[in-house]
Amino acid sequence: MVPEELQAGLRKKIVEAEHPREMAVDVMVALQNYYGYLSDEALEEGAVLLGMTPLEMEELATFYDFIYRQPVGRYVLHVCDGIVCWTNGYGGIRDYLCEKLGIEVGQTTPDGMFTLLPTACLGYCDLSPAMLVNRRPYGPLTPEKVDSILEDLRKQPPPRAARIK
Repeated sequence: MVPEELQAGLRKKIVEAEHPREMAVDVMVALQNYYGYLSDEALEEGAVLLGMTPLEMEELATFYDFIYRQPVGRYVLHVCDGIVCWTNGYGGIRDYLCEKLGIEVGQTTPDGMFTLLPTACLGYCDLSPAMLVNRRPYGPLTPEKVDSILEDLRKQPPPRAARIK
């Protein structure tokens, strides 16, 4: 159940919008930030707030790479597999990440620390091959740079989920 404070904040934003449904992505992101991912229950609660059906919300949620419909790790690594990154070594970096993390693309490490996901194009062609970690860009990537990034992330305290007030 969405806490009343979060519901009130979302309702206010929805009411202020010219077309309430235009807030669908913002509502999904807020619910995801609160819960860690957009669960079926959160999706249904968002649909009610927006006056949409759960199917309409699901159609939007599955369109966006940054809406997670299942639990993800503390750090979500979006590795760019766009054409520029592909030609500049995406495959080797992807394989190296899989080996280092002991998972395949689309999986989360057993400790819940990392989720590895492909993303069509991040728009960081000047940093290719590139990835986002919790929406922060990194690149150009090399195996050594990947090692450094993962080591630094393991040392950091868990990130806090943003809350809408």
